[in-house]
Amino acid sequence: MVLATAMPTPSLTCHPTAKEPAGGLQHAAPAPRGLTAARRRAAPLSSGAPLRSAAQSRRVLTMPAAATEAPATASVPEEGLAIVEIDPNLAGHQEHLRYRWQQYKSTLASIEQHEGSLADFARSYERYGIVHEQGNLVYREWAPGATEAELIGDFNDWKGQAMQRDDFGTWTIKLPEGAIAHGSRVKIRLRHPGGWWVDRIPAWIKWATVPQGVMGAKYDGIHWDPPPSERHRWVHSRPPRPQSLRIYEAHVGMSSEEDKVASYTYFKDNVLPRIKALGYNAIQLMAVQEHAYYGSFGYHVTNPFAVSSRSGTPEELKALIDAAHGCGISVLLDVVHSHISLNADDGMAGFDLGQPEEANYFKQGDAGYHSQWDSRLLNYKGFETLRYLLSNLRYWVEEMRFDGFRFDGVTSMLYHHHGINFGFSGGYHEYFSPATNVDAVVYLMLANKLVHDLLPDAITIAEDVSGMPALCRPVDEGGVGFDYRLGMGLPDYWIELLKHVKDEDWSMSGLVGRLCDRRYTEKTIGYCESHDQALVGDQTVAFRLMGAEMYTGMSALQEPSLVVQRGMALHKMIRTVTMALGGEAYLSFMGNEFGHPEWLDFPREGNDWSYLYCRRQWSLCDTDHLRYKFLNAWDAACLALDERYNYISNSWQWATMIDDEKQIIVAERGPLVFVFNFSPSEDYEGLKVPVPEPGKYRVVLDSDAFDFGGQGRVGHDVDHFSSPAATEEDPEAQYFTRGQYIYVLSPSRTVVAYKKAEEGGQNPAISGAWGWR
Repeated sequence: MVLATAMPTPSLTCHPTAKEPAGGLQHAAPAPRGLTAARRRAAPLSSGAPLRSAAQSRRVLTMPAAATEAPATASVPEEGLAIVEIDPNLAGHQEHLRYRWQQYKSTLASIEQHEGSLADFARSYERYGIVHEQGNLVYREWAPGATEAELIGDFNDWKGQAMQRDDFGTWTIKLPEGAIAHGSRVKIRLRHPGGWWVDRIPAWIKWATVPQGVMGAKYDGIHWDPPPSERHRWVHSRPPRPQSLRIYEAHVGMSSEEDKVASYTYFKDNVLPRIKALGYNAIQLMAVQEHAYYGSFGYHVTNPFAVSSRSGTPEELKALIDAAHGCGISVLLDVVHSHISLNADDGMAGFDLGQPEEANYFKQGDAGYHSQWDSRLLNYKGFETLRYLLSNLRYWVEEMRFDGFRFDGVTSMLYHHHGINFGFSGGYHEYFSPATNVDAVVYLMLANKLVHDLLPDAITIAEDVSGMPALCRPVDEGGVGFDYRLGMGLPDYWIELLKHVKDEDWSMSGLVGRLCDRRYTEKTIGYCESHDQALVGDQTVAFRLMGAEMYTGMSALQEPSLVVQRGMALHKMIRTVTMALGGEAYLSFMGNEFGHPEWLDFPREGNDWSYLYCRRQWSLCDTDHLRYKFLNAWDAACLALDERYNYISNSWQWATMIDDEKQIIVAERGPLVFVFNFSPSEDYEGLKVPVPEPGKYRVVLDSDAFDFGGQGRVGHDVDHFSSPAATEEDPEAQYFTRGQYIYVLSPSRTVVAYKKAEEGGQNPAISGAWGWR
């Protein structure tokens, strides 16, 4: 979910000659202290020099003495303030950071004092809800707002059985083992302080369903406790954490080509093989937590512990995750802890009976309501709220074996204004002020500590548009503890270019500046489009490029129109330049790998409850005579190249040549040299390309290859031998900061990647054979 305007964030690495993007900070941050000369060479520089001849004087990066010489004595940073050593711009906000750290430590100490440990605290899902305990079936629910409570369900013909309240507002009932059958319906009946009774679904329920064919029916909680013979038996171990993270964002329900809600089993059998063949090593599953309204895309969660019943049972989801692990694919949950659906009848919002905030899961008054999402906001300071949310994370990690989380709506959590109508400029005063919700920040610190303590290889991702510094630094440094942040400004930038700027006016320095504008001490996931860009009212990149011709002009049996030619070429280039320069990991939404032509629109009253736009048309890329297969093959080839060379995650990144006039970008990422020609009309024969080392270079990836729908103009069997930039007249001469260059053919609207050939060996080009076909 996106609220605030995504603005560029200041990088912690000096960019000596990159043109600053509009809206960015005007001053580069100082280099990290203690950076030695050897380390500086390996530091990721985002861009090289502007166009100039080798004879022209070059702009030189000057670093402060602290950046080039290690201090004689290393000072020990104050506990919780090590992030200030990494980002000196935080020095002016130490009071806020110190207060944040103290709140974190005191909250953690309170949990440890009363619960033994953070991990034990998060094991509460084994005590709350309906659980087995010493030969009995026990149901516990925290509902301090109720004056009476009863358990009702199929097992007692919906005739209430009284529950007992303790001093902290937890209601309990003990039943004989087997009293509630697996799969039977249950609810808790609460007496409101006003005197009336309300029926609610248990907050810790593991499954909830709605009666089929009953218009307007409410959800029922389902007691999920299958016998051993019906439980999923885990076969595969978790895969190791990917060195280079390539995420396939997916919605199980809309993964079928049929007009229906697809199942976990369908996804396992039909979509998972595609993901593996394409080369993605992680899946980010959306809409898994139960949500009463399908059209919310899963973001109006009603039952946080429950597996969405639309797509199947908890055991079927386990089978999907197990199969993914067998493919070497990590599975991430798109977890929603930023808000809760307002729906009181079907979800946990119903446990707010008007009791004060300190006895409530939710904030009260305006602070408890999200005006743009029409949802309830959580009381992150509350002890029982922390118990519930942290236990929720442990449940998904241990019981369902997810390998990590993408936390939705983090910007809304971080600030009391939730980012509503707030455009972040990148000034640090916007991140550390009374507007910051320290209670929510502390919760996120605890959450990241817990998840990484339980699973050291876990992956946590923040969906934050604000760019808060240290969000992705370890908790013990004083950071919030996420592993990655989403580069949310990049899709907006691509939309801005495609909508408002003519191709011939695209600025290469502006493009590089925007792609490289991130915090280099924190990892970013680059992407061109996610589900947000495909929703009704917006357009996918492919549709924005080709429009109606995606329906009429994609036959490979005829010559492509100029629109399709341009669209196919730029679709490949946009994705590749984002992989090469946009972050330390990459994400794509289901179907975008082959340029899915249509938007997303869930069944709703406004479209007569149609599933037409709530599906994926796999047949488009499976049909041999359609051009979609070329885009699909290109996606696979780019990921195969990363599998071989780990260029996406490589810390060495340098756009050595940025030519705005020719619209050329030459970028080094890891061992590869990418040559991007964004010119809509100019082919460059004998283009001089700076390379990092002398030697022989060969093509390893070529968007103009026939396998990818190109014209096959670049020779793959050509050896490109480097020439020295130095001359007798100028022995120190360089060409765009490099001591050597090669000559290449660079056709219009293409990207070609080169690698120095190994001694006595070759670097065969990645072809369509590497694709899933």
